[in-house]
Amino acid sequence: MAFSARASHDVIAQINVTPLVDVLLVLLIIFMITAPIVTHKATMDLPQPSLHSTPERVAPIHLSIQADGQMYWNDIPLSIDQLDTQLGITAKLGTQPALEIDAADGVPYDVVAKVLASAKTQGIGRIDVLGVR
Repeated sequence: MAFSARASHDVIAQINVTPLVDVLLVLLIIFMITAPIVTHKATMDLPQPSLHSTPERVAPIHLSIQADGQMYWNDIPLSIDQLDTQLGITAKLGTQPALEIDAADGVPYDVVAKVLASAKTQGIGRIDVLGVR
């Protein structure tokens, strides 16, 4: 039962290049499609270096709130009325320092919310809430 039309059983020493050509043609089409996309230029407005010196860094203000509601402005005790005054003075400074709020674990949320609202109302630009240390 011979299914082969060949008369000899010698090994064929030729390489079949048809699959290789097919793969190369597909790669050529892919590169032709993606080449215009790669060369497309996007315009961006990047910040230019300034000739002015960088502004001087101001030490942040540390506002700590204890569990009993007592507040400390850089380790100096103050009341809520004094806090509004201090925040107003700080907001009017030329170079405004950051306000770091450090609330103890047992502080009610509404106390911290009032301090945050007061700072925002007075015009404090940067407010940092310190986490667990």
